[in-house]
Amino acid sequence: MTTMTLSAFADEISPDLGTQIRVLQENDIHHLELRGIAGQSVSDFTLEQARTYAQTLAAAGIAVSSIGSPIGKIGIIEPFAPHLAKLEHTLALARIFEAPYLRCFSFYVPAGEAADFRPQVMQRMRAMLEVAKAYPEVTMLHENEKGIYGDLPERCLDLVTTLDSPQLRLAFDPANFVQCGASVYPEAFDLLSPYVAYVHIKDAHAADGTVTPAGEGDGHVAAVLAALQRSGYAGFLSIEPHLSPFPGFRALEAKSAVHSIADAAATDGTAASRGDGEVLFNLAAAALRGLLAPLDQRWD
Repeated sequence: MTTMTLSAFADEISPDLGTQIRVLQENDIHHLELRGIAGQSVSDFTLEQARTYAQTLAAAGIAVSSIGSPIGKIGIIEPFAPHLAKLEHTLALARIFEAPYLRCFSFYVPAGEAADFRPQVMQRMRAMLEVAKAYPEVTMLHENEKGIYGDLPERCLDLVTTLDSPQLRLAFDPANFVQCGASVYPEAFDLLSPYVAYVHIKDAHAADGTVTPAGEGDGHVAAVLAALQRSGYAGFLSIEPHLSPFPGFRALEAKSAVHSIADAAATDGTAASRGDGEVLFNLAAAALRGLLAPLDQRWD
């Protein structure tokens, strides 16, 4: 049996690093996908800030699975040179955090004009991979995001096959494909699975794009997890809740498998002070574990 490793976008719990660490530990999660701390994007950290944060995380037993950077999340006609410099800085940060992956995107393109801007996208992505060569321990992960060149499965495949670099792989995000009108499973997964090195755990309703806990939307997350298990996937499953408080969500949380965490805290009066981000994260983590349980899937 393979072991998949859980990670998470902990900044959705709270901007406070101490709170992020505590909630990850309470959920028995020992990795995070580092996107931001104290409201600051990871790509804007100074090297000294990164060293300090890295020491704090290491002392808490939390490793960084990936740098959740915004690289490539700009318009295709926006100036590129400053962005390329930001990539080099972010790669230096990834080295400090000993992160094996760095998330990237393939640039926002005007609606309906992806094919027209394909040459510029490929040129920029090649330049990014050239910079990344100086950091061979870091693999760039392209995330399918609505509105960028690589938002649909076929264009994700185009990117990895055209660029043909061992330093470029895919972060598979079911919810983002749902929001783009793509069929997640089996179509997108089967097409892209040879290049998938990382998975974002996020689900969504096809009707309106609303993000849901894993298994409650149209992203076929359970089927994707089962297929990953059959393939021997032993990579990261990164929880990216993107949830918002909704009517009755606290009642739903009360039924959650993680509710015992809040119950335990109630003895010192802290449960009532827990923020919505924390409650919603607990829901998202419980939903993922609920999908893994029928697979008899172990996780780190």
